[in-house]
Amino acid sequence: MQVLTEIRAARALLDGVRAGGGTVGLVPTMGYLHEGHRSLMDRSVGERDVTFVTIFVNPLQFGADEDLATYPRDLDSDTAMCEAAGVDVVLHPGVAEMYPQSTPTLTSVSVAEISAPMEGASRPTHFAGVATVVAKLFNICGPCRAYFGEKDWQQLAVIRRMAADLSFPVEVAGCPTVREADGLAMSSRNAYLSAEERAAAPVLHWALVAGAAAVAAGERDPAKVRQLVADLIRAEPLAEFDYAEVVDAETLQEVDPLAGKLRLLAAVRFGRARLIDNEGATAAAPT
Repeated sequence: MQVLTEIRAARALLDGVRAGGGTVGLVPTMGYLHEGHRSLMDRSVGERDVTFVTIFVNPLQFGADEDLATYPRDLDSDTAMCEAAGVDVVLHPGVAEMYPQSTPTLTSVSVAEISAPMEGASRPTHFAGVATVVAKLFNICGPCRAYFGEKDWQQLAVIRRMAADLSFPVEVAGCPTVREADGLAMSSRNAYLSAEERAAAPVLHWALVAGAAAVAAGERDPAKVRQLVADLIRAEPLAEFDYAEVVDAETLQEVDPLAGKLRLLAAVRFGRARLIDNEGATAAAPT
């Protein structure tokens, strides 16, 4: 496995792979890797000739009062996991390598509508930062299949739309959320949870599961589904509720009455940790 720090070297290597007829899989990460990331690597290794992992804590997607400085990092552990998974190339660039201008970055990528609600409302600059860095990574990597986890469902929708709108030669593949035994979605920010918060945190997943079950049982009023999820989360004393929504799974637009393929999404804070999760549901047409 090669660990690179320069964009030019990574681009030349991957261009060489494709020139020789090989295929490339891209797994973008911010490091502090866990089994959720490992599942993305495993899928890429199984489907592509060369797997390319990026490890970069992107400052553009953190708000002024967010955890950029304290975001967990462990490069040795990350590269060990990558090597064990059979990854071929890791790019770990510094901030100056990714954003070389001495002035603030003047160019950004914004995906309208899909990025506005939920995480976009709670973190107004977040998705522009995500879309900008992912556009850069797609440009660095070149033609590939890129793997993203479904835990960040809204992010996945934003990236899919960006890739389509801007004609990137990239196939965006969504991969199922990997969970702990009690249902908590794996996340690097789970490291912030105290023992008590960790025990309480699965309420987020199970509230969404209950909301999806209500839809499956015939509930078609989105307000009632949102309220059910919110009430279950708020019943946990350690949980600081942020939002709960039920939307069209692809467009992320509100649907009333509920119909078709849907996604329930919610966010909650436990102390320092802000956690997000989602669950799919289908509202069958009335007979």
